[in-house]
Amino acid sequence: MIDEIQQQQARATLRTPRDCLRWGESCLRRGGVFLGHGTDDHGDEALALLLHVLALPHDTDPRMLDARLLPHEVEAFVALLARRVNERVPTPYLTGQAWFCGLPFQVDERVLIPRSPIAELIEAGFQPWLDPDQPVRALDLCTGGGCIAIAMAMALEDAEVDASDISADALAVCQANIDHYGLGDRVRAVLADGFDGLRGRYDLIVSNPPYVDAADLAAMPEEFHHEPELALGSGADGLDFTRRILAEAADYLSDDGVLIVEVGNSDQHVMAAWPEVPFLWLEFERGGHGVFLLTRQQLIDHREYFAG
Repeated sequence: MIDEIQQQQARATLRTPRDCLRWGESCLRRGGVFLGHGTDDHGDEALALLLHVLALPHDTDPRMLDARLLPHEVEAFVALLARRVNERVPTPYLTGQAWFCGLPFQVDERVLIPRSPIAELIEAGFQPWLDPDQPVRALDLCTGGGCIAIAMAMALEDAEVDASDISADALAVCQANIDHYGLGDRVRAVLADGFDGLRGRYDLIVSNPPYVDAADLAAMPEEFHHEPELALGSGADGLDFTRRILAEAADYLSDDGVLIVEVGNSDQHVMAAWPEVPFLWLEFERGGHGVFLLTRQQLIDHREYFAG
């Protein structure tokens, strides 16, 4: 907790970015904040807040560290730091920006903060499962703020991407991000409940759906309570929505199409529920787990297990 007296002391004594970063990191450490919404280091967390206040880029000249700050800049930084510690608001919600696949995206509490390991698959062009010489029609199911859909469109030349979600609020953020990148001709925000409301077939369906089981949801740090619960929890075992995807995806995939779904810690529930299904569990160099791949043919061959 950063009480009002501590905030007053900070506003009166902090003079430079270096001062702010030292004080900020100490407060974050003492406050026991959870890291995992864009940074894994207390110093980086403080830096992200300070750069936002100062409207400076990440590659700012280090000589700026000893520049004098204006009183209103110090005040703004102290206020953000206090909200980060006292209210446990994740930093991307405080700054209104999150990074995914090396790209900045608008975020707020209508959407999840992007952190999916699927970014590595996008950067690799989904090789070897997609033909790089063929145009792709792709679906980002449960798109939220549209980060995966937009990153796919940027990485896959001439790809057409549908970005679908059940939340109209989330799609408003998605559309803002589509407009920011000028991708309205290739990325379409679609209001849909699962596959209901979607048309045609896709060469690639990617989904980071709600997958947190009830036990994990109850135990999550306070920071996650600022994210929309609709995008996190999915029943006792976290697989309510994944069951729908597995039962219906084959009808929306092209003949050689593939399905990629992130289920995180619920991967154990997936393997227990469908031991007969040959899920390909993908591995990531930068960390992350619980992402599986199935082809359309595999979905058809095992459809009986997904029914009901």
